[in-house]
Amino acid sequence: MASIARWRGRPRFGIRSLLLLLLLPMIAVLLTLDSINDYRTLSDTTNTAYDTSLLASARMLSSGLLLDESGGLQVESSLHAQFLERTQARLHRHFLIEEIEPIGAGAFSTRERILAGTADLPHPPSWPTTENGEVFFDTVYRGVPVHAVAVLRVVRRGPVSREALVVVTENAVWRSGIELRARGKEVWRDLAMLLLGSLLLWLCAHWALRPLRRLSREVTARSPDDLTSLDDRGVPSEVVPLVQAINLHLGRHRQMLEERAQFLADASHQLRTPLAILSTQAQYALREADPARAREALQAIVEQLGRSRRLTEQLLSLAHASQAEAVQREVVDLARVCREAVMQYLPLAREKDQDLGWVDARAGGGAAPVIAGEIELREILANLIHNAILYSPAGARITVALVEGRERYEVAVVDNGPGIPEHQRERVFQRFARAGRLGTADGSGLGLSIARAYARCNRGEIDLRDGEANATGGRGLSAVLWLPRPPENDAERKTENSQKNDSIAKGFSLFSEKIHWFERK
Repeated sequence: MASIARWRGRPRFGIRSLLLLLLLPMIAVLLTLDSINDYRTLSDTTNTAYDTSLLASARMLSSGLLLDESGGLQVESSLHAQFLERTQARLHRHFLIEEIEPIGAGAFSTRERILAGTADLPHPPSWPTTENGEVFFDTVYRGVPVHAVAVLRVVRRGPVSREALVVVTENAVWRSGIELRARGKEVWRDLAMLLLGSLLLWLCAHWALRPLRRLSREVTARSPDDLTSLDDRGVPSEVVPLVQAINLHLGRHRQMLEERAQFLADASHQLRTPLAILSTQAQYALREADPARAREALQAIVEQLGRSRRLTEQLLSLAHASQAEAVQREVVDLARVCREAVMQYLPLAREKDQDLGWVDARAGGGAAPVIAGEIELREILANLIHNAILYSPAGARITVALVEGRERYEVAVVDNGPGIPEHQRERVFQRFARAGRLGTADGSGLGLSIARAYARCNRGEIDLRDGEANATGGRGLSAVLWLPRPPENDAERKTENSQKNDSIAKGFSLFSEKIHWFERK
C-alpha cells in the first residue's frame, strides 16, 4: 500500500506532454539523420563544383601553351593568366606553368623553366599518366592547407613536341569555411523545423483532446446521485473502451444501489412483521391470568424469536454475500466441505425421519480442489441442504452427490419432495420469494438468494433441475452447485489435501457409528 501511495503521489504526465516527450526525440533524431545526409550531399556537391572550377582553370591555362618557330614552349597570351590573377585574391588560388621533360616509365623531371605563375607551388605526389590527364591532391603551401590539381599538357608542332605541367591550387580552409557556413545554416533550419513541429504537434494534441475535456466537464458538472451513462459520441475511438468501462461501472453501481434500497425496504418489512407479532404475543401474555395460557403465549414468543433470529441471520448473510468479493480465496477440498455439511444436518434430517445421504460419484474419489472461500462454500451447502430438509416431507430421501466434469465440479442436492414448477424456479432466487412447496410458512425466502450470491462470488452458479420421482407422481427438486476446476496443483498440495481427506473420512465414519449406536440405545 505504501508503494501505491508513493506512486500516486508522483507527478503524472498528460497525454499532450507524453506525446511531446515521445515524439520530439524521434523528430530530432530524424532531423539529425536528415541533416547529416544533407551535409554529406552538400559537401560532395560543393567539392565537385569547386573541383570542376579548379580543373577548368587549369585547362584554361594549359590551352594557352604553344611552340614557337624554334621549337620552344611558351605561353601564347597572358590574358588567361591575367584573368586568373585578377580573381586570385577572391578565389584564393595560385597557379604554376612549368615545362617538364619525360625520363621514361611515366616519370618526369623539370627543366627549372617556369613559364608563368608562382614558382614555389608544390608538385603532385604522383604525376598524370596520360596526355591532358589530371591529378587532384591535397598539400600545404606556405603553411596553409590547399587543394590542388595538376594537368599534363603535351604541345606538338610537326615532329616536335614539348610537355608542360599546369598546377592550380585553392585555399582548403576557405573552401571548408564555405561548407561550415552552409552546415550552420542547415542546423538553424532544422532547429526551426523542430520548433515548428513541436508547436504543430502541441496544437494537434490540444485539438484532439477536446472531447476528453468536454467529457471531463460533463462529469464534473454532474450531481453526486447522477449515475446515468456517459455520452461516448464524439469521443476518439481509442477512448471509447474507457468510456464504456466507466458506463459499465456506473451501471453496476446503479444496480447495486437499487438492490440495496430494495433490500432495505424488504428487510424492514420482513423484520417489522415479526416484531409486531412479538409485541402482540407479549401483551397477550401479560393480560392472561391463567398460567397455562400465559405459558403457551411465552412458548409462542420463543418460537417467534427463533424464526426472527433465523431471518436476521439470513439477512446478515445476504448482506455479507454482496460484499463477498473481498474474501480471500484459497484452495478448498469441495468433497470434504460436502461431507461436513451432510454431517452437520444429519441430526435434523433424523428428526424429520428423512434419509440424508452422501454420494461421491467420481471415479477415483480423493480430494476435489476448488479455489473459493471455505466459509462461503459451507453457507451455500448449508442453505441448499436445509431447504431440502425443510421443504421435504417426513420419510423423504435427500442425496448430496459430487460429480466431476472436465472443467468443473458439480454438487447436486437431490430430493423426492414436492419440487418446484419449472416456470417458478428462477423466481425463487429473488429475495423473500417462495414457491408452492410444503412448509413455506417456516421459510423466509432468502436461502437460495444467499446461496446464488455466494456461488457467483466464487465464479460458480446454482441451477434448479428436476429431482427424483415422488409419491404423488411428480418429481422433486435438484439444486446443483457448480464451481470451475482450478489449474493443476503441485504434488505437495495434492498430498496435503489427500491427507486431510483421509482424516475427515475417518471422522465421518466415527460420527456415523455414534449415530447408529445412539439409535440402538
